[in-house]
Amino acid sequence: MSPSEVSSNCHDKCVFLKIHFMFSSLCSRINLMKKKIQKAANSSRLSMSRRPRRLRQSETVRDAVAETGFNFSQLVKPLFVQNQTKKKTEIKAMPGQYRLSLNELLEEVEFSIVEGVKSFALFPVISTALKDAKGSHSTAQNNLAAVSIAKIKKEFPEAVLYADIALDPYTDHGHDGVLKNGIILNDESVEILTQQALLMAASGADFVAPSDMMDGRIGAIRNSLDAQGFANTGILSYTAKYASSFYGPFRDALSSAPKNGDKKTYQMDYRNSREALIEAELDFQEGADILMVKPALAYLDIIQSLKQNFAIPIAAFQVSGEYSMIKFAAAAKVINEEQALLESLYAIKRAGADVIFTYFINDLIKIFKA
Repeated sequence: MSPSEVSSNCHDKCVFLKIHFMFSSLCSRINLMKKKIQKAANSSRLSMSRRPRRLRQSETVRDAVAETGFNFSQLVKPLFVQNQTKKKTEIKAMPGQYRLSLNELLEEVEFSIVEGVKSFALFPVISTALKDAKGSHSTAQNNLAAVSIAKIKKEFPEAVLYADIALDPYTDHGHDGVLKNGIILNDESVEILTQQALLMAASGADFVAPSDMMDGRIGAIRNSLDAQGFANTGILSYTAKYASSFYGPFRDALSSAPKNGDKKTYQMDYRNSREALIEAELDFQEGADILMVKPALAYLDIIQSLKQNFAIPIAAFQVSGEYSMIKFAAAAKVINEEQALLESLYAIKRAGADVIFTYFINDLIKIFKA
């Protein structure tokens, strides 16, 4: 081998060794970098034996561990009945809700029972000509509420009926009691409410539901029911009924808004919560079977408080304003109606309501049948 060949061969070996060294060094650096990355990943991973998200990872898992649920037997469907033979009229302030004739009322009750909803609360639309200062028509034997209850019970004896006991649908001034010199007279109002409750019980109501907030009316009604042979007729008391702005659409439906003043001298102040316990204790001692909170969604704390303090069923009314807000917001496409109504109902149930009055019954039927 010539000197020049030896020199070339040595040069090639040197280049090879340099390349091999550089490759080996690069591999070492890559491996070191991988170890550092893995170490960093391991060090950044939280050390948690409990991870709540494990129970949210699929719909099946979420359904299996859900804390709150309700079924149709726990729901009460409010219905508006009008003493007219014309077709049902939609309540503009409450999309999807109607004033029904007696025949249409029976059809709606039948539809609901077939779908699994068997409890109803009736609210009569009274003609202006039948209204007076004392709400006298509330105790008339053939008034719309009495006739409607009797007809429903005859056709559908399995239905559970809650009869509203209040004077505002029947008074020309729109208040829940007898009005004199700008003052709602408590005891005089209770006398009429008691007669109204007896009439509803005689007509077939399973529960009378005083929504007036007069003092002492639960005891007076319970004593009268028992004395007249209606010991099995229950009382659902609107125990914590607040003077709320959420009643507007309902008052429009019944044309029962007060002509003058407001209802703050008898309905509760929305700034108060302890007062609800006083009202509930009085109604409980006087014989109420179910305690009602109204409205519902803005008063979840009151529902929970009554649930924790009284060992009888707690009801809540998802009122017209709560219903209409969701309907109008959904129509404006700013919320998802189905998700919003379900969220609101589950919130009410989660707070502790055993029974929920809601206008969303037909919507719920569609959702759960889908």
